[in-house]
Amino acid sequence: MRTTLEDPILEAWEATRAKNRDRAAILDAQGRVLRTFSEIEESARHFASQLEAIPPAQVCAIQIGNHPDWPSLFLACLRRQLVVLPLEQTISDEQKQSAFQICNVAAAVSGGKNVQILPPGTTAATKDGPANDWGNDRPSLLKLTSGTTAVPRAVRFRSEQLLADCENICETMGISQRDLNFGVIPISHSYGFSNLLTPLIARGVSLVLSNDRIPRAIIDGLAATRANVFPGMPVFYQSFCEMAEAPSLPDLGLCISAGAPLASETAQTFCGKFGREIHSFYGASECGGICYVREAQPVPGLVGMAMSGVEIEQVDPANPVSLIRVRSRAVATGYFPEPDEGKLGGGIFVPDDLLEKTRGGYRIVGRSSDLINVAGKKVHPTEVEAEILRCEGVQAAIVFGRESERRNEEIAACVVAKGLSESELLAHCRARLSSWQVPRRIYFVEAIPVNERGKTSRRELARRYPAVR
Repeated sequence: MRTTLEDPILEAWEATRAKNRDRAAILDAQGRVLRTFSEIEESARHFASQLEAIPPAQVCAIQIGNHPDWPSLFLACLRRQLVVLPLEQTISDEQKQSAFQICNVAAAVSGGKNVQILPPGTTAATKDGPANDWGNDRPSLLKLTSGTTAVPRAVRFRSEQLLADCENICETMGISQRDLNFGVIPISHSYGFSNLLTPLIARGVSLVLSNDRIPRAIIDGLAATRANVFPGMPVFYQSFCEMAEAPSLPDLGLCISAGAPLASETAQTFCGKFGREIHSFYGASECGGICYVREAQPVPGLVGMAMSGVEIEQVDPANPVSLIRVRSRAVATGYFPEPDEGKLGGGIFVPDDLLEKTRGGYRIVGRSSDLINVAGKKVHPTEVEAEILRCEGVQAAIVFGRESERRNEEIAACVVAKGLSESELLAHCRARLSSWQVPRRIYFVEAIPVNERGKTSRRELARRYPAVR
């Protein structure tokens, strides 16, 4: 088993801390210093002592939003040789309990303003569950993902893989300790973890942390803190374009967009209004960063060339559009609890997206699954269908994603039911699903539409029931 002293992230942190000590590490959205690098270390030692009762190799879930104690808690878990499971604050209690069971969570960390460690035996941790047998390959991090299945599963990462992703991102995007990240994307999400947390720990890249995702609050925070790197999402940039009396943001140098395809119109409007290009970034929970647009081009779906340290090959090179194989030191060890080596393993990951290789780089043209992309969050329609079918009076349901201006895609459903209104069924969903999984519209039909082969096409339903613009 790898020892604490051999953990590459802890080694990188020691170098970072030695160079920066009393320099501001984390700021709030008004520019006030929340943590110096030395204070992060002090808190890490405090949390490590609180975690002492938890045996090594156990899983510790962390659900604290964008709290300034994130780096300290992660470092503390690494020192105790615990496996970290980040959880988003917006997931439902049912989904959280499912994650606890799948990953055999031994302890949990929760908190708003104050962080609280909930030890084994509490209601937040699994009771009497079997310990995970990692063998000689204990992970440092588990990323929760539903992938192409309706059942959540975790992705196993060692510290060296997380560090490799950090290196690939910083080298490709030119990010260093001279920069200031503006962190509004969730650290618990793969994008936020790799672009915000690990660069701070391993490279001394300070960051602003905010939980306020209202576009006006974000742009005011960018102006107040003078942050020069913004890892954002298309929905934010579109809102900035539509905003009246927006600040000019003269200090903003690097604008990154990930989580969903960036519309060419949004990129062009933003550049005209703020004088900054938006660089599209394509990655996956299973491998971190894959592609990056180094020089912006008005091409729909363009995600650029392979990142530094990443190799890409087409699964079917004879066709212009194909799945790809991603090779890099950042690729995860595999899925947990059930492996899927044909998709992830041996340093190779095969995403579900269909890509076209062009002179300007790779372009996403679709995906091989029915996953719905709601503002960067992947939703499997069968998860939503299963919950709709649990509602009394529902006889049949089909869920599909349709194009949405603000959220990339939005969820809609066709339902066969008796004695139910749309508002009643939506209320049922809101009580049991996460907010991003709830359909925007429900259409009551006499029968689920089928094609001439007797099959239902989600794509056809999206065309038949488009979003109102």
